[in-house]
Formats: sequence, structure tokens, C-alpha cells
Amino acid sequence: MAEKPKVAFYWCASCGGCEEAVVDLAEGILDVVAAVDIVFWPVALDFKVKDLEAFEDGSLAASFINGAIRLSEQEEMARLLRRKSKYVIAFGSCSHMGGVPGLANLWDRQSIFDWYYHKAPSVACGSVQEPKETVKVPEGTLELPAFWDTVKSLDQVIDVDYYLPGCPPTPKLLANAVGALLKGELPPKGAVLAGTRALCHECHLNDAKPEKLLLKELKRVHLTTVDPEKCLLAQGILCLGPVTRGGCEALCIKGVMPCTGCFGPTDEVRDQGAKGISYLSSIVDFDDEADIQKVLECVPDPMGTFYRYSLPRSYLVRAKEVKPHA
Repeated sequence: MAEKPKVAFYWCASCGGCEEAVVDLAEGILDVVAAVDIVFWPVALDFKVKDLEAFEDGSLAASFINGAIRLSEQEEMARLLRRKSKYVIAFGSCSHMGGVPGLANLWDRQSIFDWYYHKAPSVACGSVQEPKETVKVPEGTLELPAFWDTVKSLDQVIDVDYYLPGCPPTPKLLANAVGALLKGELPPKGAVLAGTRALCHECHLNDAKPEKLLLKELKRVHLTTVDPEKCLLAQGILCLGPVTRGGCEALCIKGVMPCTGCFGPTDEVRDQGAKGISYLSSIVDFDDEADIQKVLECVPDPMGTFYRYSLPRSYLVRAKEVKPHA
């Protein structure tokens, strides 16, 4: 019997939703387990780093790495998996573009530590305790990973072969990616394994979108009554479908929630946040500065709205320059 391809899954800086996406394959996971040999998946099975180190370089068919790179340990593991794997797939928004953890690039390491260990309301008055990377104890030295100044997407640390977008990727996309891997039907290196057009093209509400869309107001989705049969943008609800890659089956919109952009930009767009801001500017139908300002006040967190998943991969990268790994 031919040896099954070896596959690894690993979790870096993320919420864990991408690991849940694997489980969301439901009975389909049995087909995956039958077709591949999962040789490293610490969150689900009892594997150790030494087990991974024991494999010959390049002997794993693929590693699915989710999460941004925030800590020294995550960078070390990403480099180890890169060495052991023929293909590395950036699995989910955080590894693809930096994701929600990437919004920490609005600050640096010291400002984050100052808040969480000294100034936050939950910190005891006068506390100056911060985590230390090394601590001597009678049994030896205990170590914690270093906390980097800058959150990075996976391809800013190692070479990535393919990207599986989403927060998290849908089970269908994951199953298709595994199937393409097993059949040897992968696209050119660097491809995003999802749609190539904007989400609007697959949205079931696209026919309800006016040919010329102009907005006199913006509404926050939780402060209005949404018509589930009408384009959300046409109702004044900020939806990033026009500037987001398709392939997710418009699941959020089917749940009467606007697209927040987790599949990232289409191939021709370099900066998804800038594209979103440009698009919004083009459909706000006001010339008076005061009216425009009133509309923009309905976007109370512009960075979190337009760069929610993509700040590390944007032209901005972070709020200010800092020394790397300081």
C-alpha cells in the first residue's frame, strides 16, 4: 500500500477558529483522515516538537499554518514547518494578511505592555510586574517566547506557496484545497485558493443593488432594521463586498450581516483598506464638508473597519516605525 501524504496543522496568533474549520468538515473529516496522514496537529492530538523535528526536510506534503506571527516561538515553528514541508498554505485571514491580531500594529510592544501590566483598570494599583522571557528557578531556567513589536503575516516570515483565506476558511474551501493537493491539481504558486472576483458577483442580493449607488447616510447594522431581500449597501449599511474577494458563498450576508472583508482583496488590489476607503468615498453623495463628516461619524473605528484583517500586509504595515524584534 502506498504511503499516504503527510500533512501538518499548526496554530500561531489567532482565535482558534481555523482549527474549528477543520472540525467543521463534519463527516468529511473522515475522508481527509483516510486520504492523508496527519503527523502534526498539537491542538487536537498529542504531538511534540521533537516529533516534527524527526521528519526529513521536505518529507511532509503540506503544512496548513493559521495565525499571524506575534511571538518568537511562532516564527521558529513556522520556519521549522517550512523546512519540513513541500507546500505551506497560509490558512485563514491571520496568516494570510495578519488578521485581527495585526491591529496591534497600531501600537508597539512597550505601549501594549504599559497598558496591560501597569495602566489598565484591572491592574492592581502600583503593580509593575511584567512577564520575563527567562526566570531562574531551583529546577533550572523557565522561558517564555519573545513578544515582537510588529505582528506579521506568514509570508513576511517564510515563503508561502498558497493562501486559503477567510475568518475562518469555509469547510468547502478547505475540502477543495485538500482535494487539489491530493490530485496534484494546484494552481501556480502564490495563488489564493478562493474566488477571483469581488464578493458582490456571488452575493444573492446583487440583483437588488442599484446600477448607480449613491448614499445619503450610513447606518450601523445593529441600529437599524435590515431588509434581508435588499442589497445592504443600498440600505446604507457599510458592506465591504465590493472590495473583498469572493469564494465564501456570502455566508455573512445570508445571515443578514455585512461583509467585513475577511477574504482579503482581489488579485489586482494591493491595499484592501485603501480600496475600501476609496470605494466609500465614491458612493457618499455629499459635497458639503459638514455633511460628509456626519456620514463618516457612522464609521467610529475606521482602522478596525477597513484594515480589520489586513494592516500588516497594507502599505501602512503599522502605526509607526520601530526597531524589529526590539
